Amino acid sequence: MAQKIAIGGDHAGYTYKSFLITWLEENGYEVQDFGPGSDASVDYPDYVHPLAKAIDNGELDSAILVCGSGNGVAITANKHPKVRAALCWAPELAKLARQHNNANVLCIPARFVSEAVATEMVQTFLTTDFEGGRHQNRVNKIPC
Repeated sequence: MAQKIAIGGDHAGYTYKSFLITWLEENGYEVQDFGPGSDASVDYPDYVHPLAKAIDNGELDSAILVCGSGNGVAITANKHPKVRAALCWAPELAKLARQHNNANVLCIPARFVSEAVATEMVQTFLTTDFEGGRHQNRVNKIPC
C-alpha cells in the first residue's frame, strides 16, 4: 500500500504544490491535496488547518506545505498539538528535521528555493527516519 501524503499551501506555493503532486504520484505516493486549487490569492490558514487536523487526529502521518516564505504555513500548522512542522530551505535541514525533531510536516518557501531543491527536500524528508534515542526525550517536551 502506498504511503499517503497530505499537501497544501497558499497561492504563492500553488505552482510548486502542483509540481510536487506529480512527482509524488510518479514515485508511488498517494496524495491528498488540501488546496488551494489555483494561484488566486487565498488565506493560507483556510487550507493549513484542515491539513494539520488530519495529522493531529492520525488520519495522515506526514504532509508538505508550500507558500511564499514557508513561515505562515509553519506557524499555523504548529498550532496543532501533534504537528511538528519544520521550515526548511535545504535538504540537510529536511534530514535533520526528521532525524532530530521527528517533524511530520515539511514547510517549503517556494520563493526562495528552486523546484529541484524542493523536490530533493521532499525526497529526503519522506525517506529519513527519526533517530529516537536522546532526541525522543526532547520531542516529548515539545507540546505545551
